[in-house]
Amino acid sequence: MNRREFITSIAGGALLAITGDRGITPAKAETSQMATNMAKTKVSLIKTSDRAAGIKRAIDLLGINSVKGKNVLLKPNFNTADPFPGSTHNDTLTNLILHLKGMGAKGITVGERSGPPDTADVLKDKGIYNICKNLGAGLINFEELPPEGWVKVKPKESHWRDGFYVAKPILDSECIVSACCLKTHRFGGVFTMSLKLSVGVTHKDNMRELHTSFLSMRKMIAEINQAYKPSLILLDAIEAFVDGGPMTGTRKRADVIVAGTDRIAIDAVGVAILKELGSNEAIMDRKIFEQDQIARAVEIGLGILRPEEIEIVSDDENGKRYAKKLTEILLQG
Repeated sequence: MNRREFITSIAGGALLAITGDRGITPAKAETSQMATNMAKTKVSLIKTSDRAAGIKRAIDLLGINSVKGKNVLLKPNFNTADPFPGSTHNDTLTNLILHLKGMGAKGITVGERSGPPDTADVLKDKGIYNICKNLGAGLINFEELPPEGWVKVKPKESHWRDGFYVAKPILDSECIVSACCLKTHRFGGVFTMSLKLSVGVTHKDNMRELHTSFLSMRKMIAEINQAYKPSLILLDAIEAFVDGGPMTGTRKRADVIVAGTDRIAIDAVGVAILKELGSNEAIMDRKIFEQDQIARAVEIGLGILRPEEIEIVSDDENGKRYAKKLTEILLQG
């Protein structure tokens, strides 16, 4: 029995429900009735170079408000102070804070741990202290937390030898919003988006193990995400590094703002954008759901299981055309 015959034979997804098999990934949605029956996660996509409008449109298009009346911890990408997409654009941070306030957030606090540079230097060089002060937002430098400000996390399924330490404000937060960039990562990560953003919630002492675990590094990155779940994820893909990264690299413009609630879906759409732009071999020569970060995230239940579960939506014809193109890339792998 060949692959197509096998997929066709499991009508209605009955076998999937019985076995929990996560290995079946039809090339096209129409090849299996499963694709029409499964629940989908919505990812909004806005084709624009206007961050203020794009952020508002992307979040509003999701049709949810998970921040109203809550204290929000906003986790950006400030690994270094390098210009966007090496780090979260200051305009993205500013407009995201303003929009979250408009959605009724009770309070907003930016939290980050940079590295290898000192976090305080990165925040100063990027002008984050002044931005937070001017916008009435709090700011936590995780690197300055006392020993009791860190909690050891030991997931049952992990490639970490003895777990890892996570900043307590992350674990205590009632609402986390992630603001990530779109870029490749030449130091073993392959790409850095919403899943890898979580490295910045861990203690610097964990980095030696991560950076020397060459065979399992990307799986370990995914496993950090078991410590918490964001309520909202924003991916600024107006520009991307399609090679190099994470600090500097080869730039291409995508002019896209993406939002969602599922880290696997966001990163899968992000990798699809890199493929559409034309990226390096590590991106172009491997199927999206075979990327280690994504495959491991699927295995440990962080979100969706397969590309057919992603519904990319937009609010204008330009965005819808691009969403259709990305959906085709996702389904092809």
